[in-house]
Amino acid sequence: MSDDAADAIRVLLVDDDALVRSGLRMMLAGAERIEVVGEADDGRGVLAAVDRHRPDVVLMDIRMPQLDGIAATRLLRAQPASPEVLVLTTFDADELVLQALRAGAAGFLLKDTPPREIVRAIELVAAGEAMVSPSVTRQLIALVAGDGEAAARGERARKRLATLSPREREVADAVGRGRANAEIAAELHMSVATVKAHVSRLLAKLEVDNRVQIALLVQDAGG
Repeated sequence: MSDDAADAIRVLLVDDDALVRSGLRMMLAGAERIEVVGEADDGRGVLAAVDRHRPDVVLMDIRMPQLDGIAATRLLRAQPASPEVLVLTTFDADELVLQALRAGAAGFLLKDTPPREIVRAIELVAAGEAMVSPSVTRQLIALVAGDGEAAARGERARKRLATLSPREREVADAVGRGRANAEIAAELHMSVATVKAHVSRLLAKLEVDNRVQIALLVQDAGG
């Protein structure tokens, strides 16, 4: 295997629309570091497809007829060493998007996102970065802020964040503001390696899957 092939980001496409899958496959074929390794046409086939193809990133449609992308993401993220998930959606300010992020998706893409941005998003989540801006996160949370769970979620989030050291809380707040590792390092006068170590500890301590879920906790807590 060549070094380029070894370094390629392996992508699985999950969408019930064959034309969407075909378009994504053709578009991603031109990306140097991305290899589409398989497809599934419904959420029910995700676990088997992941076992078969071992992707690094799954592009997951939210709306599918039998098992939707939210349930499929939840199933997938419950597996050990699961791939990152980017959900595909038609509307950005959509309660279903927030549900997918809470289920463990690392971000979302609109289906009309330009090809270069889709490639960049895949590269970012494969590298462990988040793919949702804080403004969009706040907009999504505002959609369900009046539901019966909002107050309880806020209280739970504040209790979980209260377990952090002052430095860990600073890093969590920076993640909640959408800062990348290099930006956090500059802002808090740390090395990038130290920031990465803090983020890893935050994931374990807060028992969350990814940076997006750290940001969601900060937003839920009123950060």
